[in-house]
Amino acid sequence: MQKRQQIRIDGIVQGVGFRPFVYRLAKSLQLTGSVLNSNTGVLIEVEGAGENLAHFQNRLRQEMPPLAQILEISNREIPVKNDERFVILQSEHKGESSALISPDMSLCEDCLNELLSPADRRFRYAFLNCTNCGPRFTIISGIPYDRAKTSMKDFPMCDSCRKEYHDPTDRRFHAQPNACPVCGPQIQIYDREHRRVNTADPIKHTVTLLRSGRILAIRGLGGFHLVVDAKNAQAVELLRERKNRAEKPFALMAANADVVEKYCKITHREREALQQQTRPILLLQARPNTNLPKSIAPKSKYFGFMLPYLPIQHLLFYEDFQVLVMTSANITDEPIVINTEKAFEHLSGLADYFVVHNREILQRCDDSIAIIVAGQQRILRRSRGYVPAPVILKNETKACILAVGAELKNTVALSTGKRVMLSQHIGDLDNPEALKFFKESIDHLQTLLEIKPQHIACDKHPEYLSSKWAYEQFLMPKIEVQHHHAHLASVMAENENPRKTIGIILDGTGYGADGNIWGGEILVGDLKSVARYAWFEPLPLPGGEAAIKEPWRMGISYLRNAFGSAMLTLDLPIIHNIQPAEMTLLQQMLEKDINSPLTSGCGRLFDAVSAILDICPRITYEAQAAIELEMMVKTAIQRNQAYPVRMEQNSGVISFVPLLREVVNDKTQNVPNEQIAARFHVTLAEILISLAISARKDTGISQVGLSGGVFQNFTLFKYMVDRLRAEGFQVLTHAKVPPNDGGISLGQIAVANAQLQ
Repeated sequence: MQKRQQIRIDGIVQGVGFRPFVYRLAKSLQLTGSVLNSNTGVLIEVEGAGENLAHFQNRLRQEMPPLAQILEISNREIPVKNDERFVILQSEHKGESSALISPDMSLCEDCLNELLSPADRRFRYAFLNCTNCGPRFTIISGIPYDRAKTSMKDFPMCDSCRKEYHDPTDRRFHAQPNACPVCGPQIQIYDREHRRVNTADPIKHTVTLLRSGRILAIRGLGGFHLVVDAKNAQAVELLRERKNRAEKPFALMAANADVVEKYCKITHREREALQQQTRPILLLQARPNTNLPKSIAPKSKYFGFMLPYLPIQHLLFYEDFQVLVMTSANITDEPIVINTEKAFEHLSGLADYFVVHNREILQRCDDSIAIIVAGQQRILRRSRGYVPAPVILKNETKACILAVGAELKNTVALSTGKRVMLSQHIGDLDNPEALKFFKESIDHLQTLLEIKPQHIACDKHPEYLSSKWAYEQFLMPKIEVQHHHAHLASVMAENENPRKTIGIILDGTGYGADGNIWGGEILVGDLKSVARYAWFEPLPLPGGEAAIKEPWRMGISYLRNAFGSAMLTLDLPIIHNIQPAEMTLLQQMLEKDINSPLTSGCGRLFDAVSAILDICPRITYEAQAAIELEMMVKTAIQRNQAYPVRMEQNSGVISFVPLLREVVNDKTQNVPNEQIAARFHVTLAEILISLAISARKDTGISQVGLSGGVFQNFTLFKYMVDRLRAEGFQVLTHAKVPPNDGGISLGQIAVANAQLQ
């Protein structure tokens, strides 16, 4: 008996070869009907024998294309039409849009084989792609995802490409970026004086320049990279000097996972993560005594490696390069450069040559960063390869909410139904270019979803530029969300677990409900509201922002709290190295409470210990002191390493005076920093775990959420996850969004939605 079904599919099903897959599947099962792209996803009408229709439904999920993600399928029976065949119809666009766009994905194996095959018409062509790979988010201007709404609209297809594009049996059927050397984008090279370099083979010339130690600005998928031969120590040092980046590690790209294994210890899970199509920068344990220059990642036990994801990158490694430095091309603290003219303007002092192409980048998108820790891949910067895939909420949002995120590591987010679309990593909003990028990202999200938000969620901090922008939008109601509540809500939301939770929220800075700077918080609550159960003792931050860049100031603040005026008699480098006039000024600031706001930030505790141990008294990049303190821990930490201190808590305030005294005692007894750092990490973790146990006893809650930038300290994070689980807690952690402020926008939406309901 013939039946006809209408099937609606919601998810990432456009621009990923889903329609030709449906077409081939229907034909193989002798079914008739149609399939089309709509503004809500994919709409299928399929007709035939009931048994074949059942097979069709089952195989839709089992055999879908590699880039497709199905979020929801609905179907209903409709009247039979007696079609003679199955066809692919033109896209339709009616009503509100909810279709999702695939993230940009790395080159697939089929395209890589063509790239390296001399007989293929796309041999060595740097822009080949198909429906299973290539650019998506970075080239799109609107929905539905058709060529006319991408930057490929400027490149009319040749007859050969057009034939592939219209053939449902071809891998490039409706691959919107489809092109070849005849009709597609091209590469050109310019010197730093903006003069074009005449060369018959730009790739080979690029290789020659890299081999000669030149610094290249290469225009890629979501922006420019600065690239040098990683084995050329002089070139790496010159890049550091020009970029004014004294110590922050550089990202690396290697030909394949086997090459990475020469420089890093790699587990099977890490090898899989390197090779996934999202191609993040993966933080890996560096092997000792590699032949890579120390200046690539000074004072770090990690290398950040990624594998090639673009044809041009594969072609560079095909010329026998092993490892390249591949770092984002930007002026310090500004967003990655995407435009060629801007590159000439901003990067001429950094790069010797510019390798550019003429396909416009419509959305800047940095490389994503991930790590495998505590048995799971965790995203530290969510951008290329992951955006704009949504995060799914347990409860549907009743209104469309725009969340504008935090001031640092900013992302913005827009909710529709159960889906939250997070922007790519925007960065720190303290310069005009970043603020412009922030506004563009908000506009682009609204364009992609074709909806206008009804509410804006923002941080309570009155000076955050994101919050100031929110209050300039006079016609939309605002919902203020406390920073650390947003952190807790973020980890609850991504785990789809809205039950009451004990939140251990550790970061550097967040505007507290009392107007002070928070950052070492034990919270108890849910998405709607939280209460502060315990918190780090607030101490003065002498010099305000200056103390964040000069951790020795926070070291003095903690020493003064623990030892009073006797601190000046301590045999510590931090006491000996500070000029008397500088010490006198700092003490006066503390005594008279001049420009010394109170902070309970856990990040400042790490800064203080790092400075007291003379590891990092001054920083050149964010969180450097805390990072270098962690790098001192050389082996896995054990519970028996903890200092014999009792947690001192008075009306919720946690005092670290006993811990600081132990640290200072060890330092003055010439105990190695490696041992002190390990003992500090274990003791801090055990104090926090004991607080969680106390909170469980008082509240009956046995679920703990860990969030905040301090949990990028993987020594602390892994130890706490293992110990909390051993104590019988269910532990919520981040994997889909960063634990740092990059996840704040998701938390803001979760809180705003709960309060609206």
